[in-house]
Amino acid sequence: MFGSNAVIQRDEPITITGSASAGNLVTVSMGGVERSAKAGKDGRFAATFPPVTAGQPFDIEARSPSGRVVSHDVLAGDVYLCSGQSNMELEVRHAQDAMGQIRNSADPALRLMTIPRAVADQPRQAFAQAPIWKTAGPDSVPDFSAACYYMARELRKSAGVPIGAIASSWGGSQISPWMGERAQAAVGNSAQSDLLALHARNATEGERAASAQWESWWRKATGDRAGAEPWQPGAKMDWADAPAMSAWEDWGIPPLASYNGMVWFRRDFTLSAAQAKGEAALSLGTLDDVGRAWINGQPVGMGARAWQPTTLSVPPGILKAGRNMLIVNVVDNYDKGGLLGPADDMALRPSQGDAVPLGDGWRYAVARTSPPGAPRVPWSDVTGTSTLYNGMIAPLGGIKLKGVAWYQGESDTDIPGYAGRLAAMIADWRQQFGQPDLGFAIVQLAGYGKPATRPGESGWAQLRDAQRTAVTADAHAGLATAVDLGDPFDIHPGEKQELGRRLARVMRALAYGAPIAKSGPQAAGAVKSGDGAVIVRFTGVEGGLHLRSGVQALGFEMCGSGDDTCRYVQAQVQGDHVILTGDGKPAERVRYAWADYPVMNLYDGTPLPIGPSEVPIAR
Repeated sequence: MFGSNAVIQRDEPITITGSASAGNLVTVSMGGVERSAKAGKDGRFAATFPPVTAGQPFDIEARSPSGRVVSHDVLAGDVYLCSGQSNMELEVRHAQDAMGQIRNSADPALRLMTIPRAVADQPRQAFAQAPIWKTAGPDSVPDFSAACYYMARELRKSAGVPIGAIASSWGGSQISPWMGERAQAAVGNSAQSDLLALHARNATEGERAASAQWESWWRKATGDRAGAEPWQPGAKMDWADAPAMSAWEDWGIPPLASYNGMVWFRRDFTLSAAQAKGEAALSLGTLDDVGRAWINGQPVGMGARAWQPTTLSVPPGILKAGRNMLIVNVVDNYDKGGLLGPADDMALRPSQGDAVPLGDGWRYAVARTSPPGAPRVPWSDVTGTSTLYNGMIAPLGGIKLKGVAWYQGESDTDIPGYAGRLAAMIADWRQQFGQPDLGFAIVQLAGYGKPATRPGESGWAQLRDAQRTAVTADAHAGLATAVDLGDPFDIHPGEKQELGRRLARVMRALAYGAPIAKSGPQAAGAVKSGDGAVIVRFTGVEGGLHLRSGVQALGFEMCGSGDDTCRYVQAQVQGDHVILTGDGKPAERVRYAWADYPVMNLYDGTPLPIGPSEVPIAR
C-alpha cells in the first residue's frame, strides 16, 4: 500500500506498516519526517506520521539491520476503494469505446491498483501476492476496473487533487465472502464463522463437520431416512450412461437442454490393497456450479472454488481394497452445469500405488428433487464466509480512504436479508479503516433479462429495493442507480462511463459535501387521495420530473396485500409528483420498475432515472 507510485489519503494521520526481522528497530522516513518503530514477534511494525496535504511527490524509506527499501513518487491525494463482483471487476478493455478511452488515458496524478484474487480462512495482515500501484495510461488502464476507473477519472476533474483507485473484486461473488467475522456475527452467521475457524485449524475436521451439516440439511429437506440417501452405494435411481465429461446441456438430451438443478453422478473403481491404504487425492475437474463427493457412502468434501478444478483430500479409512463407489452431487443454478472435466485430469491419486483414471465410465441420474438452499462450505471463494474479506480487504489494514464504491448483488438475488448484510458489511469496513463516517456509493443493479410484459415477482427488483433500504438508513451512503444502463441479453452491460459519472456524483455528495442528492431521485412515499387516486412523492429530484417518449410514466403498479394483486396503472406526472389513477381495486402499496429488466421512462432534470422501489400507501 506504500510502494512506489502510491497515493496516500491526504489530511489524515498516516500509519505506515511493514515487516522486518522480529525485534529489529525500523526507521521510517517520509517527506523529511522520521519515525522509529520496533518489529514485534510476528515481524510487523507500524510508524505513524502527521497528515500530509496534496502537493509534490515524495519518497518513503524504511531501513533496519535486516534491510532497506525505498518507495518513489508517492503522492498525497484522495484514495477510493472499489469492490464487488463481476460488474465492478469488468475491465476497461471490455467496456464500450475502450480503444478511444484507453488511447487518451494518460494522467500522472491518477494511480491505479488491482488487488489479486485471494481466499483466506483467517484475516491476513499482508497480501498473498503483493499488488502494485501503476500510473494511469495506455499500459495500465486496459486491465483496470472500468467502473472504478471512470469514477476516479471524473473525480480527478472535480477534486483537482491526485486520486488513487484500488480495485478489489471477484466475479460471481455473493456478499457473504466480503463480510468479516464482526459482520457475520451481526447477521447471526457466527456458526459459519466458527466452522471456517475449525477448517483453518484442521481441514479434515472442518470438512467432516460441513459434510454432516449438508447431509442433515438433505434429510430434512427431502424426508430421506439415514442410510437411504442418494449417496449410499445401493441407492436406487434411474441411472444412465453419461455421454461425456462436459455440460449436460451439451449432451443433446432434451430434458437437460436448459436444466438448472441437481444431478447425481456415480462411478465404480477398483483398488489394490496398497492403493486403498492411507489417504488419497481425488481430482474431479471443474464442477459447475458446485459439487459434493462421497466414496463408499462416506463424505469426502465439497468443491470450494467456483468454476475451477476441484481436488479433494480422501482421509484414511474410506477407501477399501476391491470395488469402491464414488458418487458426486452437482448443483447448477445458472447457465451450463455438470462434470466439465477435462477428462484427462480426473483421477484418484493414492498415496501408494498408481493413479486411477476417472475421466470416463460415469453414470448420471437427474435428482428427483432439488431442494433450494443447499449449504456450501464457508471456505469457498464466491459463496464463502469472510474468505474474500480475509484475503482481499483485511490486508489493506487501517489505511485511510475518501470513499468506497460497491457494485454487487447479482449473486444475492432471491437470498433474503440483503439489506441487513449490506449494512453489517459497511459497518465492519468502517471499523477496519477507523472511519465511522466513511462514504459508501452503492450501485443499484442494472437491468438484465427478459423485459417485463406483466407484473410479477422479481428477485432483482427485491435486491434493488434492499439496496435502497440499506442506503436510506445510512447517512453516509448513497445510490448510483444503474437500472437503465443494463442490457437484457448481457449481465455485464458495457456502458460503464455513465456508471462512473453517477458513482462520482454520489461521491461528490458524500465525500466532498456537494449540495446534491446523494441517491438521486427516489420514491419517498405514497398517499391515497379522495377520488381513489394515489399520489407518489419523491426525494432528491433536481430540475423536476421528465418523461421520455410518452405522455405517461411507465412501470408503476398498485398492489393489494398478496403477491398476485399487482397491476399496471396509468401514471401522470404533475410537478414533482406522480398521480396514479385508481381502478377500484384494493391498493396498499406502490411498486415502480419492479422487474429484472424494467422498461422505464421517468427521469429528473439531471438527468437521472427514478430508482426502482416499493413503498406503502399511507391512508
